[in-house]
Order: sequence, then structure tokens, then C-alpha cells
Amino acid sequence: MFSISQELASCPDLDVALVKILGILDQNLGLHRSSILLLKGESDELSTEIAHGLSEEEKERGRFKKGEGITGMVLESGEPVIVPDISLEPRFLNRTGSRLSKKEKTAFIAVPLIFQGRKLGVLSADRSASGGKESLEEDVRLLTTISSIMAQAVLLRHNFDDEKRRLQDETSRLEHALKHRYTISGWIGRSKLVAQIAESVHQVAASRATVLILGESGTGKEVIAKAIHFNSPRNKMPFIQINCAAIPETLLESELFGHEKGAFTGASLSRPGRFEAANEGTIFLDEIGEIPPSVQVKLLRVLQERVVERIGSNRPIPIDVRIVAATNRNLDQEVRMNRFREDLYYRLNVIPIYLPPLRHRKEDIPLLLEHFRSRFIEENGRDVRIASDAIDVFMEYDWPGNVRELENIVERLVVMARKDIITADDVVQTLALFPVHSSGVPSVESSGNISTPTTTGREPAAPSRGASVHEINTDLPDTIREIERERIIKALERSGGVKTRAALALGITTRQLVYRMEKYGIRGEGI
Repeated sequence: MFSISQELASCPDLDVALVKILGILDQNLGLHRSSILLLKGESDELSTEIAHGLSEEEKERGRFKKGEGITGMVLESGEPVIVPDISLEPRFLNRTGSRLSKKEKTAFIAVPLIFQGRKLGVLSADRSASGGKESLEEDVRLLTTISSIMAQAVLLRHNFDDEKRRLQDETSRLEHALKHRYTISGWIGRSKLVAQIAESVHQVAASRATVLILGESGTGKEVIAKAIHFNSPRNKMPFIQINCAAIPETLLESELFGHEKGAFTGASLSRPGRFEAANEGTIFLDEIGEIPPSVQVKLLRVLQERVVERIGSNRPIPIDVRIVAATNRNLDQEVRMNRFREDLYYRLNVIPIYLPPLRHRKEDIPLLLEHFRSRFIEENGRDVRIASDAIDVFMEYDWPGNVRELENIVERLVVMARKDIITADDVVQTLALFPVHSSGVPSVESSGNISTPTTTGREPAAPSRGASVHEINTDLPDTIREIERERIIKALERSGGVKTRAALALGITTRQLVYRMEKYGIRGEGI
């Protein structure tokens, strides 16, 4: 029993463990030609899955329906059966044909495999009948105990196989859905620029080349990265994404390359990095322009030699990873200002793909509007349409936040709509409420024409009780600047002056925060 329990506990492959257990029954207990017969799915037929002392052909013949022969009877009744002499038992079918010799009197024992009331199969074995009835009854007690251990292991394997099949089906379904979602042909837009990007993505996806995606925030760099992966030969392998700007400098190296146990304080376990996790797949390094010089050196070696070294180890680990990077920075300028390594830049910039801002492809805005409107009315159970004058406002605005900003605005309009139609006034008021809009928000004049208010530099006056929406809108840009300045100061105070934390709290990048601090004259030491 100890040997049997040890095999089940130590062997990761259940079939291998069960074969060894049947060998133990043969060698230690004299139980020969032992077999494990299992039910397949919802059928009522037993088939010999594992056997000791039987050929593959004999195993294939060992099939019994419920109630058929001694084995089928044990399954049906759920009770063990002893046949003292198989030559005298007409119900013993010898289906396998393995018992040809009649020189020695042979007994047959069969016990059910049952766990938690569920019948899973039958465990059977032959033994010499010379030991007498008491010896056979002792064998039944022992085999019943062993069968209960086996039944638990078999049920766990069934559950594992079912879960594995379910996960494989779910993975296939998600892969199909993602592949459909990120196919470039399904992009919303029909401008010439979108067609050029689609052609570039299809051309580069089949290769192994490193891709650098350039463009402003919100232009869809992540969508392009996923499209490259899901249209490539690596589409069934991992797609690992990491935002280099969202991870503190002290942790970024460990996240990318991994670390060994004891490499630094708190490293209680060895941990692989994202490059190892992406092996044979694609790694997407978003905001690549934000990585510090110390990490740039290591990243350059990964690109050159295709190996990584964990922190605290000198052992190189080979990797096969497709690298896609993205940034909204001007890396040419960063190189000239010695903030980004020139050799790393050229390693990354093998295939550049530039994503134009939305203001350069405004002909796509109506299609994007309809796409987002349809999606959000379905998600929120609303029935809202967009008026033609509202579409004019969308077309007039320059969209500094690009497609992401457009998506957010449409969602807010759909959710907050009080009527079944979104008007130009609704769009203007919603645009003005967003903190990123320091200027350039269109207004609707009494004539219905769209104009962009200019800033006056004066402090905004409180609107009079009878002021119209259009009159209030002319003061909104100044008001919004004050609100944004106060939010930045409070975020810096809460973060102790740490710009990275403040930027995360505000939902912007560190570079955008520094730009706004300079714009509003906010000094870090004054916080």
C-alpha cells in the first residue's frame, strides 16, 4: 500500500503510475493480468485502458457493456465478484483471449472503481486458485481499498481532461474572436491613410522583423501591435504587453528580464521576466521612450543576441521573441538630446509604422461615430442617435486625444443623454467638461455656425443667472485651465512630489505631466 501511494503521489503522469501499480500487484501479491477498465464519457461500455501482462491486441478486445460477463456485472451492481475457477464459470467470457492454459486452476477477482458514488470502471486480476477461499476474500478486501485510491485519481484525471478540453475550446474561441477583432480589414475607416497602414501591417506581420509604432496617444498603437501578432504565424503563442511608463524604474528591469532568488531585498523566489513569458510569441513594449538608460543597455543586448539574463544570474537564457515597440515621443529628438541610445533606436526602428492623428483623417470620424454609438447603445440599453449638426461639431474639433478621446466622448454622450437625440449643444458642453481641453472647444453660435473660442487671458467671471449655455461656453477654456492646474497641484501634493505617481493618479504619462507643469508654471519644489 505504501508503494502504491508513493507511485500515485510522485508520478505526474497518471497512466504511467497506474501501469507501475499493476506491476506491484503482479510482483508483490501474485495478481496477474490485472486490468483497469474505464467508462468512456456518457457511454455504458467498459474498455481496457491499462493492463499488465496483456498485449495491445488483447487490450483492444477487452470491451464489455454494462451487465455483460463478470466485468459488466460488477459495473452494473457496484459490488465485487470472486470467480474461484474461471473454467467452471459460464459468465466468464475470456474476451481478451489471454487465458489459454488449462493446466493451472485460475481464479478471477473484479472490484468496482467508485468515488463519491460515481461508477468509473472496474479493476480486475487473475490469481492462482490454490490459496483457498479465505485468501481470495483477503485479496478482494485489499483490491477494494486500492480501487478506492485509484478511483479518486481517475476522477481527478477526468476532471482535469474535461477542464483542459474546456480551456482549449475557450482558447480557440477567444483566438478566433481576437483574430477577427484585430484584423486590419475590420478597422473603422476608409481614408487613404488607413488603407496604407493596413497594407503595411499585412506585409510586416508574416516576418520576424522588429516593428516600431509611432504616433500620438490614443491613435491605436496597441491595436496595431495586436493586429501584427494575430495576423502572424505566432498568433497561437503568447502576446505579452508591458507599459514601460507605468512601472517604476527600480522594478522595470526585473519585470522585463526576471530575477533569481536573493538577487535583491524581497526577492524570495526566482521569477521569469516578460521576455521569457513571451517566448515563441510577441512582446509589446508600449511607451518605449520612457525606459531609463540602465535598462536600455540590457534591452539592446536582448535585441542583438536574443538572450536574457535574470537579475542575480550570469546564465544567458535563449529566447525567440518578436518585438513590437511603441512610443508617442520623437525618438530622433530624444537621441539628439542623449536621452535615448542611438544604437538601440536603430535596432528598434527596423520597420517603422506611423499612425496619423485623428485630425489628419477626419473623413473617418462619421464611421467611427456610428461604430461607437452602436456599441454603447447596445451596452447601455439606450436608443440614441446623433444629429447632423452634432456630427459637424465632431468634424470641427481637432481631437488632441485622438480615437480614444472620441470613444470616451461618445460613451459619455450616450450614457448621459436625456433625449433620444444628441445635439450640437450636448457635444459642445461635453467637450468643455473634459480637463484635457484647455482650448479649441467649438461653440455653437445663435446662427448655428460652429466657431472656436479664443482665450482672453482674463479670469473667468461667474455666469449670470440668465446666461445661456452659449454665453457660458466662451469662458469655459479659462475655467478648465484653472481646474486642471489645481488637479495637478493636488496630485503632486498627494504623491509627495513624485511625478510618476502623480501622472498615474491623473491618468496621463509622466511626459504629459511635465509639459503641463511647465505650461502652468508649477514648480516641483514648491509643492
